[in-house]
Amino acid sequence: MQRQIEAIEQFVRTELAAEHSGHGFDHIQRVVNNARLIQQKELAADLTTIILAALLHDVIDEKIVTDVEQARQKVSAVLTDHGIEDDQQMAIFDIIDHMSFSKNINQRQTLSLEGQIVQDADRLDAIGAIGIGRTFMYGGAHDGVAYDPEIQPRAELTKANYREPSTVINHFYEKLFKLAATMNTQVAREIATARTQVMQDFVAEYIAEWQGEK
Repeated sequence: MQRQIEAIEQFVRTELAAEHSGHGFDHIQRVVNNARLIQQKELAADLTTIILAALLHDVIDEKIVTDVEQARQKVSAVLTDHGIEDDQQMAIFDIIDHMSFSKNINQRQTLSLEGQIVQDADRLDAIGAIGIGRTFMYGGAHDGVAYDPEIQPRAELTKANYREPSTVINHFYEKLFKLAATMNTQVAREIATARTQVMQDFVAEYIAEWQGEK
């Protein structure tokens, strides 16, 4: 199975080679590593399904590709070519289809234990020091404004307003500071709590410097 995983990893590396908004292959590698760490505490979960879902979760994401269905068919063909059975493919796609933040705004989706682990691993990479960097990368790639004190954070994100433009700093208040409370596993909650403090300290420093207080 290791050879199959390595081949699929190379496929993902190629597919995301031009991605520079914080969802590139480096992000995928960190999500896989996070997922492995969490799985060590959740041994009942199937590691192969976790790794494959973590590797592939952004390859068919609407943020990355223009034709999600075409990308999905391509991924399915790659999995089939490398001997991944239909039932495991279904488990992988079920995770990818239900794990994203946007899919869980209006109603929390039901995920397998494997899915909960991959979701936690992905969300951990959205916070902390790396999360700060990725947030500014995404904002820059989408012509975002770093900070404007006249634009207040939205009190609540909805499916309708989630993709509407805001500022990078507002994104911390609207989403990132809240992610620790959404973690499924204890180990992820512990890591997320520490990473959230890193972000809170950064944003406080950023705003203080912006306002000329420091």
